[in-house]
Amino acid sequence: MAVGSVDLVAAAFGLFNMMRLASYFPQIVAVARDHNGATAISFSCWSIWIGANASTALYAGVNLGDPTLAIVSAFNAACCAVVLLLAAYKRATVRLIQSGVQTFSTSG
Repeated sequence: MAVGSVDLVAAAFGLFNMMRLASYFPQIVAVARDHNGATAISFSCWSIWIGANASTALYAGVNLGDPTLAIVSAFNAACCAVVLLLAAYKRATVRLIQSGVQTFSTSG
């Protein structure tokens, strides 16, 4: 591969990973604001993304010796875990409310 192609690939990798990292925040906010149990969140899909990102982090750290890729991938896994855990919390809360269990609220 020519040097220019390698630079272009590296730039695309960096750009899309920065965009991916930035894209977690609106997803987390959307799940946090959801009042219907975050039913649009696929637990299997987000679990696979956690596994893919975590295994990439481990592979990059152990096999490639690439701490940058390992850190970026670990952060991706952590963000996916936040989305998944928040969605699980929202679903559990909705189930409790639907079953008539009182939940604590800070809004009066």
